[in-house]
Amino acid sequence: MSEPGESLSYRALAMLRAVAAQRATMSLSCEPDLFIDGFSCCDQVTAHDLARHGFIRPGEGAGPRVRAEITEAGRAALAAAAQSTRAA
Repeated sequence: MSEPGESLSYRALAMLRAVAAQRATMSLSCEPDLFIDGFSCCDQVTAHDLARHGFIRPGEGAGPRVRAEITEAGRAALAAAAQSTRAA
């Protein structure tokens, strides 16, 4: 994923599902790192892209890590992926 209009990879969708399930935290840096179930995500480039393109954002709080939140764009991407899977 390099542009917001491109389709998301299966990995990016799995990351979005983890954020939606409230299993993810993220750092509060300019290129936020994503942690799922307490472990650093293996694909930080995709995590950065998800944040940069507005699919996820840091939640409220202070500290080195805060809960990651899915945005409306992230919810829409998950819904579109689910619909395209059902149509196939």
